Amino acid sequence: MTAEQTEALIGMVATLALLVLMILPSLVGIVRERRIDRQLREAEQAREGERTRKEVQKSSSRSTVPSTATWYAEGRRSKKLVSS
Repeated sequence: MTAEQTEALIGMVATLALLVLMILPSLVGIVRERRIDRQLREAEQAREGERTRKEVQKSSSRSTVPSTATWYAEGRRSKKLVSS
């Protein structure tokens, strides 16, 4: 190998090393963002599953007695029908 070839090889290796040093932080950031997005997505899915379970429990534990507002509205509707 001549001196010129050695210098060219050293120059190419140095250029490649600088390129890797410049790209590496971006790649690390992308991987970190994807991991965080995945964790957020999993947490949201877990929260939705928990919310669905709570809604099922609430709906099964609710009484079948209508509320006062429902009872009042039903009474007014029936009075309107009778008086017509």
